[in-house]
Amino acid sequence: MSQFNFIERVNCFVGDNGAGKTNILDAIHYLSQTKSYFNHIDSQNIKFNEDYFMIKGIFNKDDQESEIQCNLSEGKGKTVKNNQKIYKRFSEHIGQFPIVIISPTDTNLILEGSEVRRKYLDSSIAQYNKPYLELLIRYNKTLKQRNTLLKQFSDNNYFDEINLSVYDEQLIKHGNEIFNQRKKFLNELIPVFNKYYSHLSQAKEQVDLVFKSQLLDKNYKELLKESLIKDRMTNYTQCGIHKDDIIFEMNNRAIKKTGSQGQQKSFLIALKLAQYEFIKNYLGYNPILLLDDIFDKLDDNRVLKLIEFVNRNELGQVFITDTHKQRSESILNKASIPYSIFEINNGEIVNEKE
Repeated sequence: MSQFNFIERVNCFVGDNGAGKTNILDAIHYLSQTKSYFNHIDSQNIKFNEDYFMIKGIFNKDDQESEIQCNLSEGKGKTVKNNQKIYKRFSEHIGQFPIVIISPTDTNLILEGSEVRRKYLDSSIAQYNKPYLELLIRYNKTLKQRNTLLKQFSDNNYFDEINLSVYDEQLIKHGNEIFNQRKKFLNELIPVFNKYYSHLSQAKEQVDLVFKSQLLDKNYKELLKESLIKDRMTNYTQCGIHKDDIIFEMNNRAIKKTGSQGQQKSFLIALKLAQYEFIKNYLGYNPILLLDDIFDKLDDNRVLKLIEFVNRNELGQVFITDTHKQRSESILNKASIPYSIFEINNGEIVNEKE
């Protein structure tokens, strides 16, 4: 079992690829978000030839310590405890210890489908707006029930408009509130995002986050009415906030098609730093920041720009992984930031330096 004592500023894990550095960041993410950042299928995060895992961490907020523990056993499921008290619902824990991660896998936000970007929206909002997650859970439950009812209509060759309208009313109620929260978040995030992108890239290109939602053009009730025939044909609710998306644009064109790798990296880092600042301003304290393999993926100029934010105390506690110890030491020494370095091999500490 590995055990770490972290300092309040920068904690850096160095070691070869496959040494287990990213697993440490993911363990911190688990304790904050009750799930992995890299693999949401819990059972696949259990070590090979083992049948359980246990993660425990002590968080300090407002001068109060909280011991958070996450256990997962095959066949028994997952439990999360706060000071030995088991959460009945994992959603109760979200937002207690906010966290933002920047990782090479963030390219999925650009390259993959709308579901990935909706998850980014929802996880961001849920960390500072606790009722939002409950609202989302209720919406998704209603959506599933409505789709099940549509299938029952099809299987039994009948239709009950009154029964369906009960679910429509709930979708409209919850969906409108989720739509308003997403729109508000993006409207406030965009200027912060632009500030960070300009600082990181020193580029002249114009970047933007464009919210796409069916509710921007029509009200939810009208959309449901118009799509009813198609819904009955497909046994699926074709309209609603579960179709929302964000288009990442550069110079009024999708960055997925026009942006270079360097521009896309700057875009994503600016997006995550904007998310960090947004949550910080709403909550009044710094989230934890996880930087996975960032030094290896950025040029020296972007690395120095990123470290400047840490150096100016705009960021709180930071956890970094890197494959080169000397590079990390050089960058952090140059910035005069307090740090600890943990050399990792096979998930274990082989050397520690402050």
